[in-house]
Amino acid sequence: MKHSRSAFSWLVRAACVWMLLSFSLVHAQDGENLKPFVLGAVYEGPISAHLDNTRTALEGQGFRVVGEYQPYDGAHILIVTSDELLQVAAASERGGYIAPLRVSLTEVSGNTQIAYVNPIYLRHAYRLNGELFSVSARLAGALGQREFFGSEAGLPPDQLQRYNYTFGMEYFTDPYRLASYRSHADAVAAVERGLAANAGGVSKVYRLDIPGTQMTVFGVSMSQARGGASAHMDDAHQMSIVDFQGMKSTAYLPYEILVIGGEVEALHMRFRMAVHFPDLKMMGANSFMRLRRSPNAIGEALTKAAGGEVQR
Repeated sequence: MKHSRSAFSWLVRAACVWMLLSFSLVHAQDGENLKPFVLGAVYEGPISAHLDNTRTALEGQGFRVVGEYQPYDGAHILIVTSDELLQVAAASERGGYIAPLRVSLTEVSGNTQIAYVNPIYLRHAYRLNGELFSVSARLAGALGQREFFGSEAGLPPDQLQRYNYTFGMEYFTDPYRLASYRSHADAVAAVERGLAANAGGVSKVYRLDIPGTQMTVFGVSMSQARGGASAHMDDAHQMSIVDFQGMKSTAYLPYEILVIGGEVEALHMRFRMAVHFPDLKMMGANSFMRLRRSPNAIGEALTKAAGGEVQR
């Protein structure tokens, strides 16, 4: 997009695209192999030339921006939700993870890539009740749908629903158990205190309460520079290893903490990163082996942020 294109033209384009996609997307991914990310569009110029228009386009399709995150230079992430996402989140026992969706703007070779997580992919990975085809169509209407990426062959829905990377690694049902409190209010207050204090190098990006439930999801940043024990828990360090392809998976960030009643948890890194980067090799320069210390480092950092007791 040229810098002179107005926000109005974005809205017109978004409306036309959504009308074309809202029906076809109902069946486009149903039964097919799925990929974790969607490249919406690539535009000339820096993030600053496209950020306001991206927000406006998302809002025009019924999304609300609940947080923003700049994990490193050349990257900006918008976290959005909608009434439909909140309804689907409320319908599943641990559905809070789907309520905030991540949209990234990443500068690559003088251009800005706009990408987002694939809600249909996550719907299966997070074992959700309810469909997200309309959410997918609205994202495509706002941002475009140039290409699905993040896995060469993709994964079938039934494999996603029972996904783990390899033998001995965690499933969706094996989260970090960070802390336990008497009530939901006590748990939320404890997480708020920990994030405000940057406990463990973890700080707050957003908070999202799921209406009609005792679920609250926090988006968090993890930084060695702000008190983290090591680079192994640091967002930028991890992404420097895994996000090496031409199409950037910046929308992997930020990490989530989920409060359910009085319990505080987070998806285990060996599940969360693996399901977002399913083709990542076990060995090599850009591999899980380079991150072998990160699962424990992240678990300890998030536990400190939640006010829990770190197990040695």
